[in-house]
Amino acid sequence: MKFRVRFTREAEDDLVRLYEFILRRDATDWELAERALEAIRHGLTGLEQSPFSYRKASAGGSPFLRELVIPFGSAGCVALFEIEGRDVVTVLAVRHQREDDYL
Repeated sequence: MKFRVRFTREAEDDLVRLYEFILRRDATDWELAERALEAIRHGLTGLEQSPFSYRKASAGGSPFLRELVIPFGSAGCVALFEIEGRDVVTVLAVRHQREDDYL
């Protein structure tokens, strides 16, 4: 079975923010920002096949709320997602591990 992956508006905004976050560190490195987005896209493709294989987002919480660690360079991103029904995965948020608000 293949799951359809969709994004909340907030998660889409997160992707724009991450792109800008990378460029704030080095405004000339567009290639790095593009590679980071590609790593995120590639990482999220696993959700289409096996979203239940990723770790639960919180102990004792919903078994349908999970997170995916996406490596990139010496850090990476974490995508929070929810499995909805039999064939839909919704990406709720994406955070870079070096952002100030990353927990």
